[in-house]
Amino acid sequence: MSTNRSAAWRWAATMALAVVAALSHRPAAAIDAGPRQQTESPYFFVRGGLPGVDALPLKRTAVDVQVSGVIAEVRVTQHYRNEGQRAIEADYVFPGSTRAAVGGMQVRIADRLITAQIREKQQARIEYAAARQEGKTAALLEQQRPNVFQMRVANILPGDEVQVELRYTELLLPEAGRYAFVFPTVVGPRYAGAPTADGRNAWAAQPTLREGEAPASAFTLQARIAAPLAIHDIRSRTHAIEVQQSADQPTQATIQLADGRGPANNRDFVLDYRLAGDQLAAGLMLSQGQGPDAENFFLALVQPPKAVAATQIAPREYIFVVDISGSMHGFPLDTAKAMLQRLIGGLRPSDRFNVLLFSGSSRMLAPKAVPATQANIERALAALGQTQGSGGTELIPALRRVYAEPKAPDVSRSIVVVTDGYVTVEQEAFALVRKHLDQANLFAFGIGSSVNRALIEGLARAGRGEPFIITDPVQAPEQAARFRQMVESPVLTSVKLRFEGLDVYDLEPAVQPDVLGERPVLVFGKWRGQPQGRLLVQGHTAAGPWQQAIDVPAMPDAQGAALPALWARHRIAQLSDQEALEGGDAFRSAITQLGLRYTLLTPYTSFIAVDQVVRNPNPADSTRVQQPQPLPQGVSALAVGETATVVAGAEVPSTPEPETLGAVLLVLSMLAMLHRRARRAKAGRFTA
Repeated sequence: MSTNRSAAWRWAATMALAVVAALSHRPAAAIDAGPRQQTESPYFFVRGGLPGVDALPLKRTAVDVQVSGVIAEVRVTQHYRNEGQRAIEADYVFPGSTRAAVGGMQVRIADRLITAQIREKQQARIEYAAARQEGKTAALLEQQRPNVFQMRVANILPGDEVQVELRYTELLLPEAGRYAFVFPTVVGPRYAGAPTADGRNAWAAQPTLREGEAPASAFTLQARIAAPLAIHDIRSRTHAIEVQQSADQPTQATIQLADGRGPANNRDFVLDYRLAGDQLAAGLMLSQGQGPDAENFFLALVQPPKAVAATQIAPREYIFVVDISGSMHGFPLDTAKAMLQRLIGGLRPSDRFNVLLFSGSSRMLAPKAVPATQANIERALAALGQTQGSGGTELIPALRRVYAEPKAPDVSRSIVVVTDGYVTVEQEAFALVRKHLDQANLFAFGIGSSVNRALIEGLARAGRGEPFIITDPVQAPEQAARFRQMVESPVLTSVKLRFEGLDVYDLEPAVQPDVLGERPVLVFGKWRGQPQGRLLVQGHTAAGPWQQAIDVPAMPDAQGAALPALWARHRIAQLSDQEALEGGDAFRSAITQLGLRYTLLTPYTSFIAVDQVVRNPNPADSTRVQQPQPLPQGVSALAVGETATVVAGAEVPSTPEPETLGAVLLVLSMLAMLHRRARRAKAGRFTA
């Protein structure tokens, strides 16, 4: 044994020295010095840069939210200032809401206000490049993912302060009787695999502040809520807030971040509240256009019945797909283990289950699904308890392996994906899930302070399941209980909508999915003629047939102005899903036309604002600067693809830095982990 141990330590020392040598003699590089080696995931930001260059031009972000009923109108103002001595081009990747319909942008430079125009994406890039080369200040806003945007601002002169304001609307849906507004503040480090030839994942190669380093820009948020009923129990589990609400106006409230509580922009801001009474909001909202070619829109929110315990449940099988990559190290994986203990521990003896752990590779904890006996549950939980987050996030191979597992025809299979979602393969994952809808439905748990909600919600939508977001360990028990309640029996199945007396068309979604929780039945659409008649929503519960009727209001709603953009946002999401599954230029063309017609940011349309004044006589001397992102709260440095690089031309030191020592320790910890795994491999196996 001592001989083996000595050999292991000699090998560890050799590997550590190799890492030191590699890092110590790394050649100098710059951000634009060609393709990155490893992956297109983020890298640590090294302070420094070229003399006179302001490497941190984003100084603050201010968010103003106005919630009226179930619609939120949001204004985000980004303040850029060049405190250096050279002109710069600022490049900033930032997150957005998964439900946001981004419909406007303005740029203010001194006393000049420029309103952005919507353009086809390539045309916008051409106009931006021309303005940059002519020495004009210009701003370009692009959508890289449904919840990831990229802002570029060219020709910011020394001393300049540029304010970029974006506006969007979104729909707030109640969950278990509570309404929630979410504002993501940071893009988590995304594992993007190898660099792509077309550069489609280039946005993912972003600089990142070191673990524990506070965000470099300030962040403020203020929200005002005006509801039809009294607002109760206003809270934020993610941030300290100050609430102003008077007794004589219980339907209104103002919320802002509390001062002096540390950085606020390294995790999602989540605000939730409930309204008076036990009933969820339900109703029909109308928007009436003006002019001969104007369109009329509606939004229907219908309260579903409460869950009724099923009298008969088909045999069930669960496959838990658990992300154990580097970004899950620490709080996310610890929370995932606690949640899975409740999920797996709550299975019935007649259920069967299996667990797949994935990072750069994947492995099943049993050759096939096993009965949920106490012994098998204990072995599964013991194996989960030994895992540590490391490696990449190869989600697609993991899903393929799960769908390749044989399934008995009379078994109802559910796939439960647990991840922070830090990948760039959303559309590929959605298409894969849809192709196998006949095999299983899918539930997605996002765990972390700033999860990729677009992936979590999209997976659940594609798999006809439900998304769950856990931003802190306290939420794990209640979300596990919510999952168990849902899978016992759908609340409402075979949902159908029938309009009497109102001519409707272009419904979104065209077919309603089963309702699994206390969330309203939701449908957008257009209408012709006069507002009259009623809407009938029908379906089946475990107790039998169910129906609810809503009268069509005679007058449009004051909030209806947002409905065209919200309808178009849902139609674009549906077309994007089809594009991922079927491919073809027809979907791209349709999405582009919707973006242009309704003035919306899409994958194929962008906002471009150009100041016509030539302000930089030497645009070729302008330096591009990538604004670094903070690591999301609770995410360790293991999520980052490389330990260090340079920004704005700064060189990597030729002598070992602290990150070199960190790499050595990482090698040693990996060896220790492999040694522990080898010892535990002899532990008990599942029994079939």
